[in-house]
Amino acid sequence: MNGPDRFEAYEGHDGKDDHHRTGRPGGTGSQEGGTGAPGDAQDPARQPRIPLPRASVEDGGLPLPAPADPGESERPPPAPVLEHAVLKSLLGAWALAACSAEEATAVEEHLGCCGACADEARRLREAVGLLQRPDSLDLDPGLRTRVLETCLERRPPRIPVPDWAAAYDAETARLDALLQDFGDAEWHAPVRLRWFRSDASTSRRTTVAGVIAHLLSVDGMVAVALGLDDPLGEVPAQHPTPSARTEAYWRASHFPPTRAVRGPWREQSHSLVRTVSFTGGGAGRMPISYGEFELPLHDAMLDRAFECWVHAEDIADAVDYPYDPPSPRHLHRMIDLAARMLPTALAHRRRTGLAAPAHHRHLVAAGEPGRSLRLEIEGSGGGEWLIPLDSPAARGSTEHEVAHVALDGVEFCRLAAGHVPPQEAAAGQVGDREAIRDVLFAAASLSRM
Repeated sequence: MNGPDRFEAYEGHDGKDDHHRTGRPGGTGSQEGGTGAPGDAQDPARQPRIPLPRASVEDGGLPLPAPADPGESERPPPAPVLEHAVLKSLLGAWALAACSAEEATAVEEHLGCCGACADEARRLREAVGLLQRPDSLDLDPGLRTRVLETCLERRPPRIPVPDWAAAYDAETARLDALLQDFGDAEWHAPVRLRWFRSDASTSRRTTVAGVIAHLLSVDGMVAVALGLDDPLGEVPAQHPTPSARTEAYWRASHFPPTRAVRGPWREQSHSLVRTVSFTGGGAGRMPISYGEFELPLHDAMLDRAFECWVHAEDIADAVDYPYDPPSPRHLHRMIDLAARMLPTALAHRRRTGLAAPAHHRHLVAAGEPGRSLRLEIEGSGGGEWLIPLDSPAARGSTEHEVAHVALDGVEFCRLAAGHVPPQEAAAGQVGDREAIRDVLFAAASLSRM
């Protein structure tokens, strides 16, 4: 192991020398039995392997260096001297904050004495602000309402939006905010539209752009009644119903709808709100035909707000994005519309044989109290409604109450949209089971594509 090819950690010396070079026992010489002479450690010709401690300046009597100026390190570097043409060429980089510190200092000093460059720099800074993308509108859903209420308290609008159109105005704005940042992939994301037909759930597959085309087509029924342009143009629909108009619009498109459909839909929604605001409160009773039934304008605008929210949730689910319910005030109006439509829907189901005639059915004169079901809506936007069971013309009465159903507000709306099976909707049921079943299925039958 001590042959000529062995690697040594130190330079080659005998054991005695190595012991003195390390200045500590246990060296190579110590392992070989060498003790070394004490005088060898004091030999001035030999330098110690570990240097001695360095002497302090104070111990040597030498003068200390002068302290540096404390402000010298913080003083900015002097601005380089640049020609006017060079400084003018740097204005674009300066506006984008892409200059070095020295260049920025030189440009800013130059702007103080050159008016032409100062005006150009201001225009460039304003242009940079326009290049920035608009901020996302993923904010608190109630923020828009609070800001508008504050603005209206300070300065009421000359032409106010009717209360019955405020929900449509808010829901279209919320959906438009959701669509703002969508790319091509999101616009072509698959969406399944669901509704309740007869006694079974049904659905139709489309895309996000197809959903907006559907809203554009059905909102067009209100637009035509108000004298606005029909989004279908010359495209004929087999029937004047929401589903037939939607199918006609989809068939007329040479290619699947894309993000281009957002502009016409949003422009139409603005025109609807502006038009109903100018028509005044009396126009709210104008009948709007849905083909198979009619609604007064104020209810039709609530219906469009409700469908806009429901399909906005469909879109949000398709792209895996959270979406909140409407504000309590608007949600209450939507629930009230569905509750007022329940007696007519229940009577229609009885005429078509989908709801069996009640054994204890009691027909009364129009406006008289009859058998009723108490519909209790809990949570945000809730309340209580008495639903007449035997005739749409009858009046709900607590004295003739035969059943009581309690549901959450959002759950009831999803039932009316056909997104929740009637058998799973009610949170609490008391009383006539047949009446409860008929009312829940009637609520689901309010849904459509």
